[in-house]
Amino acid sequence: MRLLIVDDEAPARARLCRLLATVDGAEVVGEAVDGEQALALVERLQPDVLLLDVQMPELDGLAVAASLPDDGPAVIFVTAFDAFALQAFDANAVDYLLKPVAPERLARALERVQRRTAPRGPVAVTQLLVPTRQGVQVLRVVDIHWLEAADNYVTLHALGREWLLRRTLAGLLADLGDGFIRVHRSAAVAWAQVAEVRPNDKGDALLRLRNGTELACSRAYRAALMQRLAQAGG
Repeated sequence: MRLLIVDDEAPARARLCRLLATVDGAEVVGEAVDGEQALALVERLQPDVLLLDVQMPELDGLAVAASLPDDGPAVIFVTAFDAFALQAFDANAVDYLLKPVAPERLARALERVQRRTAPRGPVAVTQLLVPTRQGVQVLRVVDIHWLEAADNYVTLHALGREWLLRRTLAGLLADLGDGFIRVHRSAAVAWAQVAEVRPNDKGDALLRLRNGTELACSRAYRAALMQRLAQAGG
């Protein structure tokens, strides 16, 4: 795991270097003192992970994260302030560490990066971290009834509320595994929450969830839905 440390304070960079020296498989490939230098080093060094401070002169950490390419490095924010957590997770950060960083906390953050970048296996995530105005909500996947997408955001319908997550629907479904099935270009349902499927002559179908919600299944996804239904019925 190749890491780039970005912080305008030399003592903070030195501390992270010392901590990472004790982590097997971790290699610090560079250090940046500001956002502009960070972006230049990302392009040149192609690191796997950015340990990124939030408050820096000129270009801050949030702006750096927003400027990274979609296939760029994973971002772990490291800051002395907890007020930026919402913006950090909105930027799809893997983790948010407060200074001074505890060794065990850094280790957990790196484990999260490894889980995110590992090849997809049969085990899906069981909970999601959803940014809210009050902080971060831990939402269990089993509590989600259905998903509704709009651009790069997904609305999670769960616990009688709506939760907004900055993800694409396709990317989120890849994390959630086969417990969800797509029923529309912009919608997917939790299979365990489906109570009834009513196909119609137009080639689409109507779904009723256990909480009474009714959703349309478009013609493009009806065949996969009916095949899944047949398999479930044995």
